Amino acid sequence: MDFKLRYNINMQFIKKNLIIVLSIAFLTFLPISMIFAAEGKVGTIDNPLGSNGPTSIQAFLLKILEGAIKIGTPIIVLAVIYCGFLFVKAQGNPEEITKAKEALMYTLIGAAILLGAVAISRLIIDTVTTITA
Repeated sequence: MDFKLRYNINMQFIKKNLIIVLSIAFLTFLPISMIFAAEGKVGTIDNPLGSNGPTSIQAFLLKILEGAIKIGTPIIVLAVIYCGFLFVKAQGNPEEITKAKEALMYTLIGAAILLGAVAISRLIIDTVTTITA
């Protein structure tokens, strides 16, 4: 593929998704600008989660996973409700019922991964802590 064609394809993508591209750019450079905006604290980086925030990488990752669960749980509930809607909409059509079953299966797999992430991370953290101690 020549350069002009790739350039045109990329520019069309950016034009269609300008809001998303700008949001990603803003969220990428926001933490950097916050570091440089620290008044009177040149060369130090404060804990962005507060003075009582996590002080280790393990605690930080657990906080992230807890936040993901708080956000993901309502999404899972909505996805299960949507799967129920797909079953009702199918009205006995075997193809539609198959699609609804697949959607429900993928929703439940995602829920298991999300809810099992904290358990798995705690297991890994405890194992690493035991090995290093």
